[in-house]
Amino acid sequence: MSKRERAGGAAKKAVALQYGEGDMAPVIVASGMGYLAEKIVETAADHGVPIYEDNSLATVLTQLELGQEIPENLYQAIVEIYVYFLQFEPDLDQTKSKPQGEDSHDKKADISSVGQ
Repeated sequence: MSKRERAGGAAKKAVALQYGEGDMAPVIVASGMGYLAEKIVETAADHGVPIYEDNSLATVLTQLELGQEIPENLYQAIVEIYVYFLQFEPDLDQTKSKPQGEDSHDKKADISSVGQ
């Protein structure tokens, strides 16, 4: 336990999700707390990956294993985040559905969820 946690403050948490062709749901590709969380956020920002801050969601997602798909009970929360980014930052649209046969197979979306 860190000094910050003992003092009553929670360590920063971050989770990176990736949703690619063939995935039934977004997959946890990075997860961490404290310094590791800061590095996840820094790396996401450096690569233009959108970052969404939600402490409750980050807390739940950090309980999952790397490579694990998000559980069905979190689908709605994740969809709302994707929709949020698409509404306010249309250039980030990496997930637009295309009719079958129009190279929709090479699209993938990344997102990071952060919490304090």
